Amino acid sequence: MRELKINCAIMGRDMESLNRYLLEVGRIALLTIEEEIQLTIKIRHGDQVALDRLVKTNLRFVISVAKKYQHRGLSLGDLINEGNLGLIKAASRFDDTKGFRFISFAVWWIRQAIMLAISQQTRVIRLPLNMINSITKINGTIACLEQRLERLPTTDEIAGEMDIKTQQVAGYLSKVRRCMSLDETMKPDFSNTLLEVTPAHQPYPDHLLIVDSDRIEATQLLKILTKREEKVLSLFFGLKGMQPLSLDDIALIFKLSRERIRQLKDCGIKKLRLKLRKEKAAKRNGNL
Repeated sequence: MRELKINCAIMGRDMESLNRYLLEVGRIALLTIEEEIQLTIKIRHGDQVALDRLVKTNLRFVISVAKKYQHRGLSLGDLINEGNLGLIKAASRFDDTKGFRFISFAVWWIRQAIMLAISQQTRVIRLPLNMINSITKINGTIACLEQRLERLPTTDEIAGEMDIKTQQVAGYLSKVRRCMSLDETMKPDFSNTLLEVTPAHQPYPDHLLIVDSDRIEATQLLKILTKREEKVLSLFFGLKGMQPLSLDDIALIFKLSRERIRQLKDCGIKKLRLKLRKEKAAKRNGNL
């Protein structure tokens, strides 16, 4: 296996612990094919020391794989940690009798562990692992087509390049969108949150509470009226979910004259006003 040189300048990290880890991993000597086979035989017999050595000598390969999955919601340190877990699983399952090197077998486990972590820890709504794999392939195809065409490719072009249906590509791309917090700031230099700049298509909860409170209060007030007066006012003002009607329409419903309906309306309003005046006077006397 060709020696992997880890250049600290191109990693883009600022954590001292990660910096130190990369330097320590770079000092670990690589295994020869013979040493790898001997360690694998010992591992099959339950030798924990051999398992630890096989894992440690391949830690630098995990770093090279983890670098390819940066900027997807997890830091480089977290990606390396998840990849190391996949490396440990691969070391305990490797069979040298198949005729290939350990790292060729371990790369699948490392990638699976990293992609599983990305799917579970970076989204509010978790996606299946096979969908994450498909989205990763689509992103790679988009990057290649963008370089070739010198523009963003269309959905049809992506589907043609991958030899799949356009509807499948559109479905996968619709799942790429990530959930955002309403309390998230728009830019680092601004304090405005997403909630403050998002148009409200639904009434605020406090507005709904006020409307509900007014509805209950109006229902209680109407109880002091007669049944006919209550219904006339409900129809005229559109209370209790009804549509507001004119005096002529209400007169047709009750089969009364328009003037009689107006008298019932005025009488009901007069009773309600008198009730409200008494309640305000009682509150004023109570405060005094």
